[in-house]
Amino acid sequence: MTEGDRMDGGAHDKIAVSARHLDRSAEKQVDSADRRTELAADRTILAAERTYAAWVRTGLAALASGIGARALLEGTVPHWMVGATGSVLVLFSAFCFVAAVWREMEPGAPPPKPDTRRLPSALLVVVNGFLMIVALAALVGIWSTHVPTALHR
Repeated sequence: MTEGDRMDGGAHDKIAVSARHLDRSAEKQVDSADRRTELAADRTILAAERTYAAWVRTGLAALASGIGARALLEGTVPHWMVGATGSVLVLFSAFCFVAAVWREMEPGAPPPKPDTRRLPSALLVVVNGFLMIVALAALVGIWSTHVPTALHR
């Protein structure tokens, strides 16, 4: 074996080691990219849940405002205006409850296998269905009862 053959053997060993290191590094990059994709999918699901919560929160605020408007405006403005204001707010709350479920159940493109589970669709429908019944009861209450005030006595 000549001196040149030994150098070539050493160079081949170094290249082989470098190639193995490069393979492991490429695997880590692929794993890292996959993990980033999974984390992005988790963030997408959590953002959808925050959007759902915002719709429900807005609906609850509108529902409370509709009921409160009836109590506060009675006797200061004509009865039809009290009913119309309360009705618009309560109907808007019902819209928010429907939009919340629709947005949560139709999030767009499916995310790639996230670690985070989505809220169960049945739970969303049941909870928001109950809120819709409350909104409809409030709407009936706005138009069917008369709040006595000092101005009407």
